[in-house]
Formats: sequence, C-alpha cells, structure tokens
Amino acid sequence: MNNGATPHSDPPPCAGCTRRGVLLGAGAAAALVAAGCASGSAYSGPLRVSLAEIPIGGGRIFPQQGLVVTQPTPGEVRAFSAVCPHQGCAVAEIGDTIECPCHGSKFSIADGSVLRGPAREPLAARTVAIEATEIVVR
Repeated sequence: MNNGATPHSDPPPCAGCTRRGVLLGAGAAAALVAAGCASGSAYSGPLRVSLAEIPIGGGRIFPQQGLVVTQPTPGEVRAFSAVCPHQGCAVAEIGDTIECPCHGSKFSIADGSVLRGPAREPLAARTVAIEATEIVVR
C-alpha cells in the first residue's frame, strides 16, 4: 500500500516549531540532567570526610556528591545541597559565604539562607553527624 509518501521521507515539521524553540528545549533538557547529576542523585552512600578538612569560618564543595559542607564556628558543622535553588546551577565558591556563579546568589555558611538573590529559597539542608573526627553527611 502506497499512501504517497516515499519510504524514507521525513515527517512534516510541527506547527509553530522554530529552530530556536527546539534548541532552547534541548538546552533545558540538558540543564535538568546536569542539575540531577549536581544534586548527587547518582551518589548512593554517605559522604565521610575528616573534620580537619573543613576550614573554620568557611567550607568545602564536594561536586561528585553534590554537597557543600561548612564549619561556621569550631565544631559546628553544616551540610547543604550544592545546587542553587534559583535555576539549578552548582555553587562554585565558598569563603565566608556560599556563592553561585550563574547569577550571583550568596548563601549563609551557617544555615544556607539567602544573603543575596536572585535566589529566594535557601540551599537544601542535609543531615550531618560527627563520628570521632569524621563528618558523615547523609
């Protein structure tokens, strides 16, 4: 049966589709996949790190696990998702604040709260325990 189409013809283009729209959609899909990886979704176990590795008054980013671990004061340890709640970028710098390079949001090392937008939500807190001299983040 021949319906008039050639055996290898391309399907007709969708109504209203533009090259820009298709590229933006593909970019959004890639960003979602990257955000999933950055959030630690592929990591299955707890992070274990020596307390001595986390600077007092600062912190450290663990990109493979999608985590930020901070020590605002001696012995006070906090952990957060390394994914900025604004648009899913991974935070990239820690000093006395946690900073997102994409749009400049800054977060508190003490509680993950927003210090400067455009983010409106804090970094997601993670469960932390100290076992002897080791920090365990779940």
